[in-house]
Amino acid sequence: MGKILEIKNATKRFGGLVANENVTFDVEEGEIVGVVGPNGAGKTTMFNSISGAHALTEGNVIFKGRDITSMKPYDICRLGIGRTFQIPQSLNELKVYENVLVGALCKRNDMEAAMAHVDDILQLCGISDMKHEMAGKLNVPQKKRLEIARAMATDPELLLLDETMAGLTATERKDAVDLIQKINSKGVAILTIEHNMDVVMAVSRRVVVLVSGKLLTIGTPDEVTSNPKVISAYLGGGAKTDGE
Repeated sequence: MGKILEIKNATKRFGGLVANENVTFDVEEGEIVGVVGPNGAGKTTMFNSISGAHALTEGNVIFKGRDITSMKPYDICRLGIGRTFQIPQSLNELKVYENVLVGALCKRNDMEAAMAHVDDILQLCGISDMKHEMAGKLNVPQKKRLEIARAMATDPELLLLDETMAGLTATERKDAVDLIQKINSKGVAILTIEHNMDVVMAVSRRVVVLVSGKLLTIGTPDEVTSNPKVISAYLGGGAKTDGE
């Protein structure tokens, strides 16, 4: 498999705050990679840099061999990167199908074709039965499904999932894992931020660990969960990052 995403020496500063520092990793085509780390590790900042919400201070984001470091979010989306947000960003005054239609129209000018695509995505994400509900009336698990559906409607080749499992029950997490695996089976590479290590173990081929904005380690789920540096970081032992 080739590399669909390459993060090279990514650094993001907000004034005197260094949110990410010299982070390097990649995602292969069709791969699921988990991103884990304590609160404040810089995980969402990294997603924001990849999706174009803000540009890196230093370093590069390469997607399918193209440098997208300074591109706008809508152009990055059209290239094939979709994302969700930790706090669902549904358009609450629109219906569920209208929310997903916004995503579908990213790459489609024909309304009939876009609507047909919306029906397929709603079916994939298991929310066809609520397509005419107002998005603002959905509960949190349903809004998280809608968030995934809207991102999938843009036909991503790489999907960024920001804490999709947060706030879900065990049953809801299992259903979400099934959905992630179903999406991945369609050839979509996935980069997912997750705190629940059981979920990480279930879906990820590799895991990226960030601590204090720096890369701690990269490895398989088994390698990461047995790594003393990772255990120390999560338990407050002040682990050092790679290269320190």
